[in-house]
Amino acid sequence: MILYLTGSPTRFGEDHFTEDNGFLASVKASLRAVAGPGRKPRVLLVSAAPDDKGFTDSVEKGMSLCIHRSGIETESIVMLDRSNAAKAPELVSRAHWVVLCGGHVPTQNRFIHEIGLKKLLEGFDGVVMGCSAGSMNCAGRVYSHPELPGEATDPGYNRWLEGLGLTDIQLIPHFEQVRWATVDGLRLFEDIAFPDSWGHRFYTFRDGGYVKVENGRSTLYGEAYEITRGAMRRVSEENKTYSFMNLVFISPHFPETYWHFCAGAKANGVNVLAIADTPYENLSWELRQNITDYYRVQNLEDYSEMYRAVAWFAHKYGKIDWIESNNEYWLEQDARLRTDFNVTTGIKTDRIAAIKNKSEMKKYYALGGIPTARQIKGAEGAAKIKAFVKKTGYPVIAKPDNGMGAGGTTKISSAEDLSAWLEHHAQDMGFYVIEEFITGLLVSYDAIFNSKGEPVFENNTVFPTPIMEIVHNNLDCCYWTNKTVPAKLSEIGRRTVNAFAIKSRFVHLEFFQLDRDREGLGKKGDYVGLEVNMRPPGGYTPDMMNYAHNTDVYQIWADMVAFDEARKPLGDSCYIGYAGRRDNHAYKHSHEDILARYGSDVRMASRVPDALSDDLGNTCYIVRLEKKADIDAFFKFATE
Repeated sequence: MILYLTGSPTRFGEDHFTEDNGFLASVKASLRAVAGPGRKPRVLLVSAAPDDKGFTDSVEKGMSLCIHRSGIETESIVMLDRSNAAKAPELVSRAHWVVLCGGHVPTQNRFIHEIGLKKLLEGFDGVVMGCSAGSMNCAGRVYSHPELPGEATDPGYNRWLEGLGLTDIQLIPHFEQVRWATVDGLRLFEDIAFPDSWGHRFYTFRDGGYVKVENGRSTLYGEAYEITRGAMRRVSEENKTYSFMNLVFISPHFPETYWHFCAGAKANGVNVLAIADTPYENLSWELRQNITDYYRVQNLEDYSEMYRAVAWFAHKYGKIDWIESNNEYWLEQDARLRTDFNVTTGIKTDRIAAIKNKSEMKKYYALGGIPTARQIKGAEGAAKIKAFVKKTGYPVIAKPDNGMGAGGTTKISSAEDLSAWLEHHAQDMGFYVIEEFITGLLVSYDAIFNSKGEPVFENNTVFPTPIMEIVHNNLDCCYWTNKTVPAKLSEIGRRTVNAFAIKSRFVHLEFFQLDRDREGLGKKGDYVGLEVNMRPPGGYTPDMMNYAHNTDVYQIWADMVAFDEARKPLGDSCYIGYAGRRDNHAYKHSHEDILARYGSDVRMASRVPDALSDDLGNTCYIVRLEKKADIDAFFKFATE
C-alpha cells in the first residue's frame, strides 16, 4: 500500500491536484505502479457523510472533476456511501485507488467501522489517499478535535477515536484556513489543540502539503508544523521534506534515566522502536509514553533474537535509520546489527575493536599525536611483561583489554604483586593489558558530535579519586562537573575524536591531567589520553551536565539524530557536585542535615541502583553551587 495524507490535494480554491512539492507527479507514479502499465485505475471514494445524499453527490462530482482536470484518466469512479455499503468488500477489492473524502471526522469514523474498512484494507496493495477528515481517520488513534458548534463544550464529545491504523500520524488539516478558527468561543489551536498535545504530537500543514507513506517510511512534504507539549514549531519548509526516522533503541529501560533519550527523539518526530527484555507493563510510564513500538526479547544477549526484533521493525516501519543503546555493554552488538542491516549512522563491526579494545585504542591515539601511557598486551607473555615493567617501574596497572569501568582492574606495586598476578592469570593473561601508572587528575571530555565531526555540545567532569580506587577501597564517591571546558582539553578532545574518525555520537573520553612533568608525555597540566568511551558517561553524569549548563543533553543528542545540530540552547553555568555515600559507613551529618544545609541547591537526593552502587555509592546527593570552593566544602560535609 502507498498512503497519502492530505488536507486537500489541491491548493485552496483550485480545481486540480497541485503540482507543488511534487504531489501530482508522485500520485501519478504511484497509480501507474499499482494499476500496471497502460491501465487506467479504478477509484473508490469513501464518503464522510454516507447518509447525506446531497453532500455526497457534490463531493463525488467535485472529486471526479478534480481527478480528470489533473490529467488522471480513470476506468471508473465509485462513491461508497450508505446506498452501496453492503458491497464494500467487493468495491475495495476491485479498487486501485481508495480516496477517503473530507467531512465530519466522527461521522466518517462511524461509517468506516460499520463497513469494516480496517479489515478490508488489510493486504490492500493499491493507493490510499486521505483528504482532511479522511486523513485524520487513517491514524490508529484519531485525534478528532471539536469542529461543529457545541462540540467543544459538550462533555460527552469524544476527541479520541479508533481509526484505520494505517499510520500513527495525527493531523490537523488546512493550516491556512483553521489557524485562527474558533469553536464555541475557544481558539482551535491555543485553547483546544495545544492543551490536548501534552503526551501527543499533531502535524498541520497548508493545503498542497502532504505525507507519503511507502514501504513503512513516512515523509512529510512542504511547509509543516508540529504541535506537542503545548507549543507549535515549524518542522519543514515549502519544497522541502521532513522524514519520520526509524530509531531502534536497545535497552532503554536501563539506566532508568535513558527514557529521556527516547523522549527527545520522539519529540523530534522520530519513530522510537524499543527492544528490551522485560514485559511492556513493567516499563516505566515515562518510557512507555515515549516509544512508538516495543519488542520484547527473552535475552538481550541472544543475537538471533535481537536480529529478529530489528527485522520485524524493518518490515513494519521500513528502513532502519539508527540503531543505538548509548550503553558500553551493547556497543559490539549495536555495531553488528548496524552492519547486518546496513545502518550507516554509527560504528559498524569493522571499527568496533578500535573503541572497545584498549590495545587498539593506542594506534588511533598515535595517529592523532595524542600522548598515552606505555602499554603491553598480556598475550606477550610473562617474560616480556616483566621486561616492560622493568622499563616503566612500579606501580603498573593491569586491566581487561575489552572492558568497562574499573572491573578487573588491578594496581601492581611490587615484584611480588606482579608474580602473584601472573600466576593468578596464567590462563587468561591474553585478555589483559598492562600499562604504566600515570599520576595526575582524572578528567573527562564529554561531547556530542554531528555527522561532520563537529561538537554540538561539550562538557568537562573531574574525578579527584579514580573509580578504580573507589571500588577497590570501598571509598565514598565524590566528583564534579565544571562550569566550562578548558581550551586545552577541548582541543585534545576534538583531536581524539577526529583520530578515531567518530561522527554522530555521544562520547566520554578520559584523560589524565599531569601533576608533574613526565618525559615523553608532557608538562605539568598537559593532558594524556587514557580511554575512549563512545557513549554517554555513566551514572547520573548526564543529569549533572544538564544541571551544570541549564540544558538538556538528552534532547541535544536527539536533535543531533534528527537534525544533525543542537537546537537546545545552554543556560547559565555552575559547578555540580556529586557525593555518593555508602550504607556501611557511619556519617557525622544525616540525610536531613544535608538537605537542611544545602536546601534549594540540592538537585537530586536518592538511592543508587544496586548495579551502579560499587562505583557510585548507595545514596547520592547532587548539588548546584557557584564556586569550586563551595563544592569542596560540600564534599567534606557530606562524607565526614
